[in-house]
Amino acid sequence: MRVHKLTFAAMAVAAGLTLTACQNGEDGAAAQGPAPAAPAASTPSSGGGSSAGSANQGSGKGSAGTSSNGKGTAAGTGTGSGDSAKGGKCRTDDLEITASDSTVGGDAEGTVAVQLKNRGSGDCTLSEYAGVDVKTSAGSLSAKRTGEHPGPAVLKKGTSVYFGVNYPLNTSGGSGVRITGLVVTPPDETKSVSLAWPGAATLPVTDGSGSPIKVGPIGSAGQGG
Repeated sequence: MRVHKLTFAAMAVAAGLTLTACQNGEDGAAAQGPAPAAPAASTPSSGGGSSAGSANQGSGKGSAGTSSNGKGTAAGTGTGSGDSAKGGKCRTDDLEITASDSTVGGDAEGTVAVQLKNRGSGDCTLSEYAGVDVKTSAGSLSAKRTGEHPGPAVLKKGTSVYFGVNYPLNTSGGSGVRITGLVVTPPDETKSVSLAWPGAATLPVTDGSGSPIKVGPIGSAGQGG
């Protein structure tokens, strides 16, 4: 009987050790079980961080784009305002050009007033001097500028501006040089307009030392040189 008791006792001890080992193994597994969960949790967190970073970068780019567009709009607005204020250059095709005699009795010189009327779609700008050539029976005479510098002028749509062409009157009693026409080229343009000459019929004969015709700046109709 004693032998059986010892055997049973040994089996009990072995079973106890086995149960303890199993419990320790389960406890270890339980302790180690959450460990893989940490990297799993870490991975979404890392992905979330990348997504947030991308969002921030995208937001940053969006802000930069908006700022750039804003500046572009501001620059465009400034340019538009400047163009609106000054107007584009007056083109020959947008101008109605006429000439009339504006000589006043008693003047030492004759004066022809040249009218420029803006018939274009908007305001335009004229610089100081137009080109003027007077055609005569002896050839063409180019007018000399009188020298004033008033600066560019804005010609409103539908409005007119004048400049004067001054020439010597033929008081010699001779036949003089016959005037046959007037050619006007608007400022900064190459296209000219030919007009009938509205002033005195002749110029006095000169010694050929220079043109006796003078042209004033835009807005100078009636002014002497």
